[in-house]
Amino acid sequence: MRLTLKLIALLLLALSHHAESGSILKSLPGFEGPLPFELETGYIGVGDEEDLQMFYYFVKSENNPQEDPLLIWLTGGPGCSSLFAILFENESIHMLVTKPSNIFLIFLKFWIQMANIIFLDQPVGAGFSYSRSPFLNKVSDTGEVKIIHEFLQKWLSKHPEFLSNPFYVAGDSYSGKIGPPLVQEISRGNYVCCKPPINIQGYILGNPITDIKWEDNYKIPYAHGMALISDELYESLKRICKGNYGNVSSRTTECLEHIEIYNKCTEKLYTDHILLPDCDMTSPDCFLYRYFLLSKWANNERVRRALQVTKGSIGEWRRCNYDVIPYNYDIQSTVPFHMNNSISGFRSLIYSGDHDMVVPFIATQAWIRFLNYSIVDDWRPWMVNDQIAGYTRSYANKMTFATIKGGGHTAEYKPNETFVMFQRWISGQPL
Repeated sequence: MRLTLKLIALLLLALSHHAESGSILKSLPGFEGPLPFELETGYIGVGDEEDLQMFYYFVKSENNPQEDPLLIWLTGGPGCSSLFAILFENESIHMLVTKPSNIFLIFLKFWIQMANIIFLDQPVGAGFSYSRSPFLNKVSDTGEVKIIHEFLQKWLSKHPEFLSNPFYVAGDSYSGKIGPPLVQEISRGNYVCCKPPINIQGYILGNPITDIKWEDNYKIPYAHGMALISDELYESLKRICKGNYGNVSSRTTECLEHIEIYNKCTEKLYTDHILLPDCDMTSPDCFLYRYFLLSKWANNERVRRALQVTKGSIGEWRRCNYDVIPYNYDIQSTVPFHMNNSISGFRSLIYSGDHDMVVPFIATQAWIRFLNYSIVDDWRPWMVNDQIAGYTRSYANKMTFATIKGGGHTAEYKPNETFVMFQRWISGQPL
């Protein structure tokens, strides 16, 4: 009898441990004292055998977590860690730029003033997410959409207190390829297959990759508009290449010669933000030095223990693991998904840092125009502290477009302005 009771107790203990999706962190190396906000980290197993172990960070809203929106943040790449977003983009905490041997964190509270946020390392191979089987590492756009949907269902089943919160998909860069189809997948799943239902309300995308051929085609007009190439070269490119700069196979020899001149004018630019120097990230005077420090911090064994990372699950942590291969880029354009999401009535905020040359804002404006919805609030400046922070326009499909003046490819270049924009939009206010 005593042995039976002991076995039952062990079984209950195992089940209760399995039910826990993560751990609440009380402290982090580099931060003095207890964390002044609630941070949970953990893994959710995805797939038939849960071989895909998806690592996440969850930060609870400081305002009203029971009612505030719930966001999932997808960092781009594909292959970039969401830890980058926490420290530099949404800034729940911030890494001070100091010596690699002495890295400090300070507390900021931008987006978590208004929202609960799940930061997900995806696909497997990004950040601390890993596969228990080496044969399951083949990933694709459409596959990731289904994996993230399954992750969300399992996460919400273990956090049922957030089931009724308004839910939004958010992210930047390559998330533009994953976010819109994920919104559609969640919406259809709510009606067809999947419990619990997810209270999906819309999506937020920054400098989103939508159709790479389209975006490549707008880099030359953008370069001309930003005074990176001469009027004469631009006019010749337009005439000789017939406005088709992105399709390599259709270029004539003369067109290729002119594009080579364009490349010589722009090849030394830091295309994520054209005003910043393109320099070695190990230089303390460089903006990118923060990436070097982040790598040092995330690869520290004390940090990994604090974050509850499974020992031996990954080798070196990298901000962006572009070796997530083979990756099947099987969604060529997400414009059809934006159309379907508009028909379904979902809200959307699309924003662009206007000094990003990776996804030029004029390319984003072009596909938004292609949706062919009428303008309900025409082009105008939006303000922060009586200063122009960017420009905005709203459409009849509940889509708001905004530029971030002086912004780059990700929110880290203008975090305060990006937060104010988000705060107003998520609250239903005009920018």
